[in-house]
Amino acid sequence: MTHKSKNLTWHSGTVTAGQRAALTGHQAACLWFTGLSGSGKSTLTRALEEALVSRGVNAYVLDGDNVRMGLNGDLGFSSEDRTENIRRIGEVARLFVDSGALVLTAFISPYRADRDRVRELIPPDAGGDRFMEVWVNPGLDVCEDRDPKGLYARARRGEIPQFTGVSAPYEEPINAELEVDTGGQSVDESVQTVIAWLIRRRIIQDDG
Repeated sequence: MTHKSKNLTWHSGTVTAGQRAALTGHQAACLWFTGLSGSGKSTLTRALEEALVSRGVNAYVLDGDNVRMGLNGDLGFSSEDRTENIRRIGEVARLFVDSGALVLTAFISPYRADRDRVRELIPPDAGGDRFMEVWVNPGLDVCEDRDPKGLYARARRGEIPQFTGVSAPYEEPINAELEVDTGGQSVDESVQTVIAWLIRRRIIQDDG
C-alpha cells in the first residue's frame, strides 16, 4: 500500500519474539480461518479461544462481523472493499503476532490473493511459521442448510447482491496448512483437531 506521508519510519521494538515466547509459554502466530458463511468459523474460533485460554495461552479472536461493526464499518462488499477489509485486518493481526499473541481470525476472505498478501505480512521467523491458513470446509450444502442468519435464502432470492458462494466467488485455499470438516465433526472435535495440530507444530505445549 502507498502511504500518504513519506515521513514514516517503522520502529522495531527491542523485545524479541523469543522473550515474548518465554513469557507466554507459546509461540506467536496468526491462524487465519477462512470459509463460507455458515461454515462455522466464528463458532470454532470462539470455542478454540476458550480452550486455549484455559491452557494458559494468550489467544484472541478477530471476528469478521465485529470488525465490520467498528474498524471496517465504512466498507461494503464490493471486491475492492473486501480486499481493503482483509488488508486492514491483516495489519491488525500482524501487530497481535508482534505482541506475542496467538491470534485467531474468522473471515470469509474469499480471494486467495488477499490471503496471500496477509501471509507476506507475517513471514516465518526463527521459531517457524507465524501465519497458517485454516480452511473451515463443511461443504456449501452444509453451509446453506445451516443458514443461521437466513443469508443464503435471501441471496437466492436476489435480495443480497455479491453474496459469497452464490453471486460472488469464493476461491478455495490451494495449500492450506489445515482443513477442518465442521460438517463431519462436532465443535469440540474440531477444537481438538486444531489443538493437536498446534501441538505438533510446536506452537503450543502439550499439557498431557
